[in-house]
Amino acid sequence: MSATNGTNGQQHPVRSRSASSPYQSVQDYLSNVANFKIIESTLREGEQFANAFFDTETKVKMYGLNPDCAEKSAKALDSFGVDFIELTSPVASEQSFKDCRTICSLGLKAKILTHVRLNMEDAKAAVATGVDGVDLVIGTSSFLREFSHGKSMTYVQKTALEVIEYLKGEGVQVRFSSEDSFRSDLVDLLSLYKAVDTAGVQRVGIADTVGGATPRMVYDLVRTLRGVVQCDIETHFHDDTGCAVANAHAALEAGATHVDTSMLGERNGITPLGAFIARMVVTAPDYVKSKYNLKELKALETLVADAVQINIPFNNPVTGFCAFTHKAGIHAKAILNNPSTYEIINPEDFGLSRYVSISSRITGWNAVKSRVDQLGLKMSDEQVKEVTAKIKQLADIRPLAIDDTDSILRSFHAEQVEGCGSY
Repeated sequence: MSATNGTNGQQHPVRSRSASSPYQSVQDYLSNVANFKIIESTLREGEQFANAFFDTETKVKMYGLNPDCAEKSAKALDSFGVDFIELTSPVASEQSFKDCRTICSLGLKAKILTHVRLNMEDAKAAVATGVDGVDLVIGTSSFLREFSHGKSMTYVQKTALEVIEYLKGEGVQVRFSSEDSFRSDLVDLLSLYKAVDTAGVQRVGIADTVGGATPRMVYDLVRTLRGVVQCDIETHFHDDTGCAVANAHAALEAGATHVDTSMLGERNGITPLGAFIARMVVTAPDYVKSKYNLKELKALETLVADAVQINIPFNNPVTGFCAFTHKAGIHAKAILNNPSTYEIINPEDFGLSRYVSISSRITGWNAVKSRVDQLGLKMSDEQVKEVTAKIKQLADIRPLAIDDTDSILRSFHAEQVEGCGSY
């Protein structure tokens, strides 16, 4: 059994679980969980973050060559492997126009897109920058049609077809997206998408602009849309209710082909690149590891965090400083025996390492024994258990640093094992 999944009209059989994935994936011929593309939007969506100010040098460092050392190209996200880079509209400001042209001239592997309103003037400005593709957008919900642009659906469709025809004539890729898709009338929405698909766009897009959609809502809409259009389907999910990554995964299961991401983006952000990669490296490890340079993720997020003057959240998937830290005794014992017991993601895939904490009241003796071995100390199990009790006793009184616990271990070893000195 085979069917078209929407990505360049390719055919593929029903998928089963990847040999290296511990979870059963959805066995559906429409699913693209192992065949998706990323549209990275930090330099468009991310500029809406309250603290964001991405000057040209920062943008070039993120997406192109380091101007201070061109022969040592930094290439950031391009090197990471994203398929598309989306930039702020060139009509936003004079500098935005110049930045588009600068990044288009860098010769990156990723295709360069810019995101503009549905009108001819914006489209012409986009073409003038030299971008590979233009992302058209207009609000289609009653909320946005009444309180934002004030245009009817008849006007929207007529204008869309005119602008699409112009852009196709200029030889650039075209994506048409509704804004606030999930609060739009379904019949109006599908009619509009069918018209622009017939007009020859490369992708249609759906957007959960206010972050209110659930994975089931996403799956139903994308599955329905997949039966209406032949082109690719791009998805854009905000994280106001914490569902962006789950919604992106559900969209791919339903037949979507592209996911918009950003790093630490505006408001509550859209689907975060790092968390999305964390989800997909579990779902489709072979595809993700072969396509993306995972070891660069930490540096990418650090670059953006520094640019907007924030810290990477402590509990951020993969890159948060607690992501691979284990503290409880039961967890630590299992982790030391087999990391997969409590880790679904291998930190080594991202160039990171796990840390087993032994400086708390909930530490276990197995974790302490591991640290004893790392320090090159020789203790019996009974001695390790005894010194663990001392660590717990002191941790009940005050917080301990690793230097504190190492000092306790060495002092105990000197007294109890070597017999030289008092504890």
